[in-house]
Amino acid sequence: MPSRKQRRRREKLQRHEYEYVIETEDGEEIPVERPPERERREAKGSSRAGPTRGPGGRVVPKPSLGRVLKRTAIFGPVILIVVYLTSSKEVGTAARVYTAVTLLAFFIPFSYLVDTLMYRMFTKRQQRRSGS
Repeated sequence: MPSRKQRRRREKLQRHEYEYVIETEDGEEIPVERPPERERREAKGSSRAGPTRGPGGRVVPKPSLGRVLKRTAIFGPVILIVVYLTSSKEVGTAARVYTAVTLLAFFIPFSYLVDTLMYRMFTKRQQRRSGS
């Protein structure tokens, strides 16, 4: 189901009266409702299965290692700073970095596991809704 913003955008596009024409080889202009490319694009989009949507129309993408690595790149420095600030003064910098790297070694597979579980949960919920 399209969101309110998507419905308003679609209504706005349909309010405007555009005149589309196709030019023949002889130079004659034949008016059409829509350009042929747009119809082909829409036909393609309707035939293939789109990404799974969760509640509220949110797209739930398939889990991927690239997305997990981006998340790690964001949280890695944060984890390093937290480890650096919370460790005692006697602990050296190398030990702090080692602790942060160890935490990240657990964070990467755990993050991928959570993405996989969320994706499966949303796809099962979507199948249940479409089946009933």
